[in-house]
Amino acid sequence: MSKKVITFGEIMLRLAPEGYYRFVQADTLTATYGGGEANVAVSLANYGIDAGFVTKLPKHEIGQAAVNSLRRFGVDTSNIVRGGDRVGIYYLEKGASQRPSKVIYDRAGSSIATATKEDFDWDRIFENVSWFHFTGITPALGDNVAEICMDACKAAKERGITISCDLNYRKNLWTREKAGEVMAKLMEYVDVCIANEEDAADVFDIHSSGTDVTTGKLNREGYKEVAKKLADRFGLKKVAITLRESISANDNNWSAMLFDGEDYYFSKKYPIHIVDRVGGGDSFGAGLIYACLNNKSSQDSIEFAVAASCLKHTIEGDFNMVSVDEVLKLAQGDGSGRVQR
Repeated sequence: MSKKVITFGEIMLRLAPEGYYRFVQADTLTATYGGGEANVAVSLANYGIDAGFVTKLPKHEIGQAAVNSLRRFGVDTSNIVRGGDRVGIYYLEKGASQRPSKVIYDRAGSSIATATKEDFDWDRIFENVSWFHFTGITPALGDNVAEICMDACKAAKERGITISCDLNYRKNLWTREKAGEVMAKLMEYVDVCIANEEDAADVFDIHSSGTDVTTGKLNREGYKEVAKKLADRFGLKKVAITLRESISANDNNWSAMLFDGEDYYFSKKYPIHIVDRVGGGDSFGAGLIYACLNNKSSQDSIEFAVAASCLKHTIEGDFNMVSVDEVLKLAQGDGSGRVQR
């Protein structure tokens, strides 16, 4: 069976001041590209997986620049539909110490947000594909995009393709009520669910006892209950929950838990000093997909995913530019950061 992975979503132009400058200080903004599912595709391509990204982008040069940003890492862009008027934009101001990072979206009316079901031929897209991944951001772009997601899930399920979803709740895009209603229907098709300490509560009103994300206090045991509730409600095969303890904007403790339907597996915890945390969850999802495709044990899978994501926090931009060997070295205990000569 082929190990090709297809991801579907929006890739955006990211505009960010240099370093830790605030928006109101900046004279220049650095332009890069990124987006939940695109970030996953890049990670997987870097791991040697045949990964394709599906979206809709305008035919003009900014749309082409977005395509090129994926091609340079070996992502298959042949199923990207061209049309519509604009590439969505997000502005990122990096936080420091007690000042949080800030994101401002300018994505209304983007090509993917105005796409129609007729734009995508899932029969053709899913030829020789073994895994399909999307996030809760994509159906949040509009009822039309939610319908496209549903078409994709149905087509993938008919072919026996494994489906993963990162809940990724974004309050700027839709309400908790709307998210819960739409995502519940999509989750019926999902095999592997990825969430963080807030997503399950925001989208499905499933809570972990003894957790306060604002103080960074996490009750690891409480997440067993959250994972079990998610798995039971939607018939999921696996549930992974990332556990971020925020000490400040620069320093977090990072770990995760995996429920494989039978038992619960916790990763080791990494104290990370953050360079850029955007895309951290996507790099975790990609690590988990890679581990599952390579039939790693549940413990090894969660260790690989967390190590991959730990490294992403040290890399500027949305994309996780690391190799399998680098991830394995960290997962196996070499987190010293010493010069490699």
